[in-house]
Amino acid sequence: MATTAIDQQRAHAAGAHGEKTGLWSWITTVDHKRIGILYGATAFAFFLMGGIEALLLRIQLGTPNNTFLAPDTYNQLFTMHGTTMIFLAIMPLSAMFFNFMIPLLIGARDVAFPRLNAFSYWVFLSGGLFLNSSFLFGAAPDQGWYGYANLTSRQFSPGMNVDFWLLGLQILGVASLAAAVNFFVTIINMRAPGMSLMRMPMFVWMSFITQVLLLLAFPVITVALILLMFDRFFGTHFFVPSGGGDPLLWQHLFWIFGHPEVYILILPAFGIISEVLPVFSRKPLFGYAAMVFSGAFIAFLGFGVWSHHMFTTGMGPIADTFFSLSTMLIAIPTGVKIFNWMGTLWGGSLQLRTPMYFALGFIAMFIIGGLSGVMHSSPPADLQQNDSYFIVAHFHYVLFGGSIFGLTAGAYYWWPKMSGRMLDETLGKLHFWLMLIGFNLTFFPMHILGLNGMPRRVYTYPEGLGFETLNQLETVGAFILALSFAVFLVNIFKTGRGPRNAPADPWNGATLEWSIPSPPQEWNFAEVPVVRGRDPLWETKRERGGALPEPALVSGAGIHLPHPSYWPVVAALGLAGLMVGVLLIQHLGPWGIMAGAAILFFGVFNWAFEPAG
Repeated sequence: MATTAIDQQRAHAAGAHGEKTGLWSWITTVDHKRIGILYGATAFAFFLMGGIEALLLRIQLGTPNNTFLAPDTYNQLFTMHGTTMIFLAIMPLSAMFFNFMIPLLIGARDVAFPRLNAFSYWVFLSGGLFLNSSFLFGAAPDQGWYGYANLTSRQFSPGMNVDFWLLGLQILGVASLAAAVNFFVTIINMRAPGMSLMRMPMFVWMSFITQVLLLLAFPVITVALILLMFDRFFGTHFFVPSGGGDPLLWQHLFWIFGHPEVYILILPAFGIISEVLPVFSRKPLFGYAAMVFSGAFIAFLGFGVWSHHMFTTGMGPIADTFFSLSTMLIAIPTGVKIFNWMGTLWGGSLQLRTPMYFALGFIAMFIIGGLSGVMHSSPPADLQQNDSYFIVAHFHYVLFGGSIFGLTAGAYYWWPKMSGRMLDETLGKLHFWLMLIGFNLTFFPMHILGLNGMPRRVYTYPEGLGFETLNQLETVGAFILALSFAVFLVNIFKTGRGPRNAPADPWNGATLEWSIPSPPQEWNFAEVPVVRGRDPLWETKRERGGALPEPALVSGAGIHLPHPSYWPVVAALGLAGLMVGVLLIQHLGPWGIMAGAAILFFGVFNWAFEPAG
């Protein structure tokens, strides 16, 4: 009966207030919640593509001397797997939560720049399609996702493979920078009255630090990609030794971006875990201030450890010592976070729901990944392990065991708010156990293989080296991992066919998003909330002596929201067209670039002079 009442109320509100439906409404939307859903759906599709690429790699490595994949195909798949998971899956899955949740968590009705927000999504989509279109031309990137010079020079990579990669990443960099500017300004300027910086939810804090990292790190990789583009298209020699260039310059530029990128990928998961644990422990986050400052300290130190990726290049004892010590130092604020999460759990009234399972799994897996990372702060150990499968195990424990477990916890936690539906708990816990078992069976044996000498980036290996059994276990684990996400999809489709049964506050939440209907109306808050504490909804519940009544849907009369716009889509197509013109410059001359630039200018010009609405 309660479900029926909720559905009838929502149906009445949708009919009365003209809820926008249809494909065109999604193409032209500037609603941050819809853009978040677009980010999430697109990123999850790319995640599944990256997972299929990984399964093909594991089939190839499941037996020695396998010919399932040719060497060139293997190189393309492992390059695209890494690129897809980093730039097309984990980052935009985080962006889904930035878009949907940050305004709700800070009590805002919208983001600072709604059209820029839409532009960032469409640029991301065009960049992902541009990168993956390389498969249609038999020219998928094949040089490894690091893009190390001088493998990327015309001499060693004469085809378009590297061109697709460097131009695709430039498109994606524009999307990331546009989003970072938007959320930086949103968090600074649009918090509800009373929400000081030290009252912001921890997810907002970690997201804010992530935007700072994006704004500082992505220009570095953009410069590196532009220099590489000039080397490949215009005959310069920035990374070519025969022309006076230096291949190590690429490594420095890449890792000055690449190590902060690790924290761009993991900090949002830190924030999600810091929201989930207090709610399901029924107590406030332990050591809030320490968690904030440790996150900021991680970001600061993240720019001072990049060359621990380069111990094998012969930098010398002084550089090795500095980067070794800075790498050991960054473990301290990370340890602070782990102990504060433990402090939150200690003495709490634990509620073992699906989001809590994934949060606890995150802590366990991330500790393993973090400890193996500290091992590589020692140059002698790093020299032995750097190009072995031990490194593959390490960064998967950080980026899958950390980021993906954390993002999955967030998906189960905020799904009722985003969709208005509760995911099935039994299927959710089955998803967790299959994912935990499959993940560890896939990646833990890689530690042993690496220590036993199996090199990374090889498409096969001979018999008799002792690698066969562990590789077979890893391949079985990879398919169990794939099965776990099949269960997740079943859960989505099963509950998606049912009624919208989620109340506004299914978890007894502490933050503002649980004070409004599920899913939220377009304007989020009928009245902008006033914040009086660090856990504002718990504060309100204490004042009123218990749970709050289900919030009513309202008309939103008098609330100003920006009109939909298709100009961000036009501008994004222009940017992608410009990069296609660069890719085909030898065939089209400057005309392709000029056509793309003209569309980009046309879109931006009309966007700039569009009525605010």
